[in-house]
Amino acid sequence: MKYLLICSAALLTSGLTLFSGFGLGTLLMPVFAIFFPVEAAVGLTAVVHFLNNLFKLALLGKHADRAVVLRFGIPAILAAFLGARALVWLSHLPPLASYAAFGKTLDVLPVKLAIGLLMIAFALLEIVPAFEKLAFDKRYLPAGGVLSGFFGGLSGNQGALRSAFLIRCGLSKEGFIATGVVIACLVDVTRLGVYATKFSAADVGANAGLLTAATLSAFVGAWGGNRLLHKITIRTVQWSVAAMLLVIAVGLAAGLI
Repeated sequence: MKYLLICSAALLTSGLTLFSGFGLGTLLMPVFAIFFPVEAAVGLTAVVHFLNNLFKLALLGKHADRAVVLRFGIPAILAAFLGARALVWLSHLPPLASYAAFGKTLDVLPVKLAIGLLMIAFALLEIVPAFEKLAFDKRYLPAGGVLSGFFGGLSGNQGALRSAFLIRCGLSKEGFIATGVVIACLVDVTRLGVYATKFSAADVGANAGLLTAATLSAFVGAWGGNRLLHKITIRTVQWSVAAMLLVIAVGLAAGLI
């Protein structure tokens, strides 16, 4: 069941994230969190996210805009380091509260509460009409890099913010996607380096088969999504994904997951 759910999620979300503001990490991490502690789920998702982005880079990388990558990506790298350190710090904090439900004691952990609240916020960014056309002038690219990088390092939630800042850069559809992929790779390298200080190689090694299967599934999803790049509409996708995120986010924040 674990393999089925995670691989299916990787396949679908990798293709969908070519069109949605959400990133693969935003969508896949909640599925990992059903089976792993949330900080481990973020780390394991980051591995799949990075490898999948390298595959997308091979597909579309030639369209990336170097100037935008530098203006957005360098601040994102620095902020991703701080966000990843914040995740490590939160994972060491004791429960905020405990309560009894469903015949067992449930803990409200700071790291799960923080990730859950972020998931709710980013889900609302995607579906609330007021935020549907959220975009920032290109002069704010460095600030966007800081915000996107920090939240990418903390929870993997970077796609929606990155899209809001890149959308006004005058990029083609392929250039928009490719530039975002390059930036995401930079953030992934940074946060994986920090996560490695907290999550041992044993965490990756013990789940190597699952990570390999999820990564291959994501590759297939990215390949299929690339072929549908000019055909798909995303509003139904946005609502479906947001609903999933909201349900899992509430479960995380309340200690149910």
